[in-house]
Amino acid sequence: MSERTFSIIKPDAVAAKQTGAIIQMILDAGLTVKGMKMIQLTRAQAEGFYAVHSARPFFKDLVEYMISGPVVVSCLEGENAIARYRDLMGATDPAKAAEGTIRKNFGKSIEANACHGSDAPETAKVEVSYFFSNLELVG
Repeated sequence: MSERTFSIIKPDAVAAKQTGAIIQMILDAGLTVKGMKMIQLTRAQAEGFYAVHSARPFFKDLVEYMISGPVVVSCLEGENAIARYRDLMGATDPAKAAEGTIRKNFGKSIEANACHGSDAPETAKVEVSYFFSNLELVG
């Protein structure tokens, strides 16, 4: 089933100039980019996006990290895109991620793990619409 998912290439990977390599991995995995842009998250945007974690002890550090530099957000599409992108990302902890995954190749720590991806169709829809209007998505 063709579906859409959401991706963020995080500040650590953007700063390390790994964006192109990560995008190439996404394309090589058979996913199609339907929309993409580089942005600098404001505090309000980061707090809103990660609101589900607002009661967690790591929330403040997560927001600070996500506003520390530019990120690349994208809407990806393909057969079983959510599961496929999550497999491509690898485990949250890069030390535990499988060889050949984005986080194994480019992640530095659990927080600075190079990328984020939606975990379910419902969250993908919310996350894509948080950053993209329908006019910014192709197809």
